[in-house]
Parts: sequence; C-alpha cells; structure tokens
Amino acid sequence: MKKFFAFDIGGTSIKWGIVTQQGRILSKGAFKTAKKREEILGDMATVVIEAQQTYTLSGVGISAPGIVRQDGYMITGGAIDEFFEFALASSFQKVVHLPVRVENDANAAALAEHWLGNAQGISNYICVVLGTGVGGGIVCNGDIYRGAHGMAGEFGWNITRDYDRANKLEDYSLNWSASVVNGLVKRYNDSMQQIDPDWSDEEDARVVLTRGFANDPIAAPVVNEFLESIAIMLLNLFAQFDPTVILIGGGISANHEFMAHLQAKVTEFISRHHSLNGIRDIALGYVAPTKLRNDSGLIGAVYPLVRSVLVTEK
Repeated sequence: MKKFFAFDIGGTSIKWGIVTQQGRILSKGAFKTAKKREEILGDMATVVIEAQQTYTLSGVGISAPGIVRQDGYMITGGAIDEFFEFALASSFQKVVHLPVRVENDANAAALAEHWLGNAQGISNYICVVLGTGVGGGIVCNGDIYRGAHGMAGEFGWNITRDYDRANKLEDYSLNWSASVVNGLVKRYNDSMQQIDPDWSDEEDARVVLTRGFANDPIAAPVVNEFLESIAIMLLNLFAQFDPTVILIGGGISANHEFMAHLQAKVTEFISRHHSLNGIRDIALGYVAPTKLRNDSGLIGAVYPLVRSVLVTEK
C-alpha cells in the first residue's frame, strides 16, 4: 500500500500528514509558517526527511492558498507573499527527490470530498470554503475546472453589493461581506465599537453566531447580513454552474446551527426568485456541509497523486 506525504499550508501554520493510498491518515502534525520562502521549504523538507526514516513515500501533495497553475507554479500565494510567482512544485521536488503536486486549497478540499466526503459519486458540484476569505473549488464532469490561468473559484472577488465610487471596489466583494473574519467577526466588532469605544474585540465567530441566533440586538443584524451575503452567492452559483450540490467548508461549517440557518436563508431566497423557485423540485441542487473539514486539505492534496498511481496500475 503506497503512502504519501501531505502538506496543508496556511498563513499561520502548516499542517502535515502521512496519507495512505486509501485516504487514511496514519500520523499528522503542524508547525508554524516561517516568514521566508527558504525557511518554509526547509521546514517542510525536514519533516519529509524525518518521515522517510519510518515510511517509504511515493510522493508529496501540497495544498496551498492562492492561484496555482496545474504544473504547480504559484501565480499568487494568498497570505504568503513569498509564494507569489514561485515554482513551488518543481522547487520542492528538487529538495525531496519525490514527485510533488501542488493544488489550490479550495480545490484540494473539493477533491477530498469527491474521494471520501459528501461528493462521492457526484460529477458536478462546488465546494465553497468560508474563512479569512471566500474560496471555492468547481468540479465539472468529474474534473476540477481551473480556468485559463488557474484562477477559477475565486468567489470572494465577486461584487454582489451596491458600491460607493469613492471607495475601493473590492471593499464590496464577498471577501468582505461573506467571509467569517470580515463579514461576520469584524462587522460585529465594528458595531460594538460604535457603542463602546473601549470594546475589546471578539475573535471567536462561534460567540458571534450564538449571540446572533439568540437575537442579541447587535449580533443579530450582523449575522443576518452575513447569511444573506452567502445566500446570494449560492443562488448565483446555482444559476451559473447548475451543480448537484454546493458543499460549505471551513471551520464554520461544523456549526450545525449555522448550517441550519444558512439552508433556511437559501430556501427563503429561492422562494423569492421566480425562475429558480420554478425549478426548485425538478432541476435545482442543494446546500450541505463538507464531511472531512480540517483534514480535507491533507486528503485532497494527495488525491491527484493517488489518482495517477491508480491510472498507472491499470
């Protein structure tokens, strides 16, 4: 049984795991994301070399933020500035002397759900990841749709609100209205600051959601606006891509109360959209949470390697 090393790179920490050909994680850990590119690669190489003392590895899969070409070249690096315009796959392959595949983090999550999650057996679906920003993986006819430059799925860049010409256009994007950090937590703290200048910022989205669902006068309208922004995005995605399902990922998707309120909001908005409502029971997909959650990056990162092995073995 072949084994692969997986990385899930984030701006704060890098998760790693040993993943089998069947998608089972044998061991995993994490370390802090260094500031410099050379340090990041060095830290990654160290854990791979240590793992090789115990396991025979068949390749390395990397889930990373930003726009990633199919050859593993990073056009952008999300929160990691050092990864902008960087050939991550080929550079790391020279260090570890193993096949290396790099996948955008949202695409990796989508692939993981197809392999072992809530998109098994489904050929057309979308995975939306809610976090610091809003990312997505689009699967059409069983394959990731990447677009001409690997940029497909940057749902957070979409403008879905009225804008003020005096401000930056991106201030009205989904990355600000539908993200957990800016659309929910920041807006709540901004509202509290107006009431109490000495307010100490709340950092836990779960607290904001709980207060909102309990009809707290400050949190409730913030949470409702957050849900509406996401619902509008999802209606647009149904109209544009006609997926069987839109899976919601990110840590917030584990909150069952949030998912119930989001599904109710989507149902409400569909009922108010004449065309979508007219096909609701015959040609419209549904919204559900992802299954794999925190492990999706690790599992999805190695799936392209596993798939290439399976093709070779045939």
